[in-house]
Amino acid sequence: MEISVIWVVGFCVLLVDHGVQASHQSSRNLQETDQPYRTGYHFQPPKNWMNDPNGPMYYKGVYHLFYQYNPDGAVWGNIIWAHSVSYDLVNWVHIDHAIYPTQPSDINGCWSGSTTILPGEKPAILYTGIDTKNHQVQNLAVPKNLSDPLLKEWKKSPYNPLMTPIDGIDPDLYRDPTTAWQGPDKIWRVIVGSQINGHGRAILYRSKDFVNWTRIDSPLHSSGKTEMWECPDFFPVSTSSTNGVDTSSQDKSTKHVLKASFNHHDYYILGSYMPENDKFSVETNFMDSGVDLRYDYGKFYASKTFFDGAMNRRILWGWINESDSESDDIKKGWSGLQSIPRTVLLSKNGKQIVQWPVKEIEKLRSKNVSFHDKKLKSGSVLEVPGITASQADVDVSFELLNLEDAEILDPSWTDPQLLCSQKKASVRGKLGPFGLLAFATKDLKEQTAIYFRIFRSNHKYIVLMCSDQSRSSVREELDKTTYGAFVDMDPRHEIITLRSLIDHSIVESFGGEGRACITTRAYAKLAIHKQAYLFAFNNGTSSVKISRLNAWSMKNAQIVSTTKRRKPHL
Repeated sequence: MEISVIWVVGFCVLLVDHGVQASHQSSRNLQETDQPYRTGYHFQPPKNWMNDPNGPMYYKGVYHLFYQYNPDGAVWGNIIWAHSVSYDLVNWVHIDHAIYPTQPSDINGCWSGSTTILPGEKPAILYTGIDTKNHQVQNLAVPKNLSDPLLKEWKKSPYNPLMTPIDGIDPDLYRDPTTAWQGPDKIWRVIVGSQINGHGRAILYRSKDFVNWTRIDSPLHSSGKTEMWECPDFFPVSTSSTNGVDTSSQDKSTKHVLKASFNHHDYYILGSYMPENDKFSVETNFMDSGVDLRYDYGKFYASKTFFDGAMNRRILWGWINESDSESDDIKKGWSGLQSIPRTVLLSKNGKQIVQWPVKEIEKLRSKNVSFHDKKLKSGSVLEVPGITASQADVDVSFELLNLEDAEILDPSWTDPQLLCSQKKASVRGKLGPFGLLAFATKDLKEQTAIYFRIFRSNHKYIVLMCSDQSRSSVREELDKTTYGAFVDMDPRHEIITLRSLIDHSIVESFGGEGRACITTRAYAKLAIHKQAYLFAFNNGTSSVKISRLNAWSMKNAQIVSTTKRRKPHL
């Protein structure tokens, strides 16, 4: 019996023990018929609209994921907190919705927020509610029954709202409280995203009891180069270990990450945080010239991390929206995915964070194909046969045989996305483009290309990573934006690596062992199901070598729904 089946049976027993019945109806049963874009192993609800991940946590042996959800349709609106649980971050059970409008402070919507584990193993959710005046305010909810590891029912504080938009705060630009952290004085801190006088801002609050919050005059950080900060996140990363760090850690061997969502991307900065006076000294600021630190350079937004104490790691979730139209979403009956959860670490040089899919996803690997020492001459296209190309995990390393052939980088080429848009996969270079063609037809009429180009600049080598969707579908009415990122690595001393998680309409790619990540959506019309192929390619004039390629077919994750035995308590 496969482990995924064992997991579902065991979890269903737990669900029944806690008053819930699980439906074994897979949310992907229609995938082989009229749902070619529904994923096999990415998290998504059975139907309807989903956006931001909210309040992920690990509690008493169970992983919890809450998320923004419209129970009434496949477009944004009527937003509540849906709730799913897992033992392994791969297989999930959808249970009763956690938070929905019931109070004056959230009657017009329950928007994003975060979970904090209080002393005594007591989870608490801070979230944005839309009140009777359509103002954004911050609310508190706690579990009804702490002995229930599934935390099926939540109760709201009678003191809601706890934080309100006063003293110059725009009530339309005030949302998404972070996970709170405790300083050495045992006082809680939390930040809320805002925009004041046209500047993005992390408004800082303090509280002794997690109910009565006082706004601090100075924000934790602000920027005159950005506007509204949505879904901020603030957490430590270790400078001396590959373990994750608890949000309230007082360890001196850390840097802090401040993330803000704006301009359709998740940007972050690094710095030193001094809890004694709540000062955050940044190394570089948002949108500084020549600095562009993002979690992901493709489709990835409103992300949220949490500390997994069971595995001593920090895990990142991100919302991946659609690239087709609203009418397409209504026809599909759903919209939105969550990324594969990723571990987050500080890079060895301390200049950025690196991300990698959680180890657990590898349990879905099945049939394997591998290559070693395959030379890709100029114009080569090499099929990766024998796997399910529409649902795969691919890990490939490239060796550069003639590094001195690299093109000179024009000093004006500072925008990697623009450079990739100008130098698509069909544009021949010297060292590159080389990489993978996903969701490809046999004749390459459709293809989604993930590839590298190598340039020279002032005795250094520059690695450009691109994702080109321009030929991803013969359909015309799609967003086929090309994405790009520079990878902080030296190809003279390092092998160029690429890992891509391919899943029917999404490709998550990790270049340079996670130093640059690009997520894209693709909606092939021809390259679907068994008509989808995977290729390695080289369209540069200089040969490259595949030193190692491993590709696996991926099994479906077990993502099941529950049926209620009783009406939810309002």
